[in-house]
Amino acid sequence: GTLVMAFAANKPFAMAPGMGLNSFFAVVVANIVSLTGMSYLQSFQTALCVILIEGIVFIILSVLKVREKIVEAIPLGIRLGIAPAIGLMLLNIGIGSNAGVYSSDGGPFFVMRDFFGALTPSLAKANMGDGYPQMVLTVVTMFVGLFLIVLFAHKKIKGSVLLGMLCASGIYWAGEAIFLHTNPFASLKGASFVPALGEIGWFTVVTLVITFCIIDMFDTIGTLVGTASRAGMVDKDGNMPRMREALLADAIGTVTGACTGTSTVTTFVESASGVEAGGRTGLTALTTGVLFLASMFLAPIPAAATSSALIYVGLLMLGGLKKIDFDDVYQSLPVAIMLISMPISGSIGHGIGLGLISYSVLKLCTGKGKDVSVLTYVISVIFLVKFFLVA
Repeated sequence: GTLVMAFAANKPFAMAPGMGLNSFFAVVVANIVSLTGMSYLQSFQTALCVILIEGIVFIILSVLKVREKIVEAIPLGIRLGIAPAIGLMLLNIGIGSNAGVYSSDGGPFFVMRDFFGALTPSLAKANMGDGYPQMVLTVVTMFVGLFLIVLFAHKKIKGSVLLGMLCASGIYWAGEAIFLHTNPFASLKGASFVPALGEIGWFTVVTLVITFCIIDMFDTIGTLVGTASRAGMVDKDGNMPRMREALLADAIGTVTGACTGTSTVTTFVESASGVEAGGRTGLTALTTGVLFLASMFLAPIPAAATSSALIYVGLLMLGGLKKIDFDDVYQSLPVAIMLISMPISGSIGHGIGLGLISYSVLKLCTGKGKDVSVLTYVISVIFLVKFFLVA
């Protein structure tokens, strides 16, 4: 999918299984097991088939330009608010949940909740047990990496985000070897696809496909619009050129992912890091795809190092708030709801859905319902059904 994004759309966006969709996928698999009594393997295969159908539907919608029309149906004010809302979500992920530490006492333990949220260091240490030293190393790495990125950016050094991540990774690996006495490169040591859709019922299959479609579609749209806005890749109306090709690449990624055993592949929000480092063309996506292949055989970058990049990029994306007219309630209210809902729900799609619902209801209640397009109303109703009626 990332390679298709590079060559077909010539955009600097990368793709991977979406984390929010992964959790929903896991819930679906567990529910199939409880409802049908099938094994987890059979349930996993069945859920993958649902993802495959979703990807095929997306390809059809992309070719017919339906997804592109949906993007155009999102009001400009909401589109302008997507980038800062994603920025706030990145800040929440970077500081809150990206870097988790496990110990013999359980876990995961997170930086903001379990380290800074503890009343005293002794309480944090008692809570985390033997995971406390690793938490201290994580906190130090995260903030040293963040300040290095800011320093490099201030000095206008190219690739400041990537360089800061690499420096932070070196600090973390050295800390593991020197203070934790563990091998930071230990990770270097070294299925049938027969779906059983009939056993879960075709109505359930259709419901799951629609649910995955809604979440994935607006997650992707939000990421594309948000990162493109930050990169200055949109026109005065907030539209991104070659949107159709980018959406088609995302759909192809979903189909390929389902065939190779992964949950829904989507354009992920961390693409903003590449954009912030200067990526504007498909060369960024191509490089990312090649590095994805290399990462199969290399030790991963520590989560503490990536947290530094997420915090910095999230902060920069918050700058999009200056484009919002807060004197216009039709912009400010939907954007405010997105700013709160995206970080808390962890879903870009749900945040956009709540923003569209609030926009449509606000226009109707103030007698300006005719200003809203029919497609915007349709999308709002679909989200209402998804939130309240879909089991």
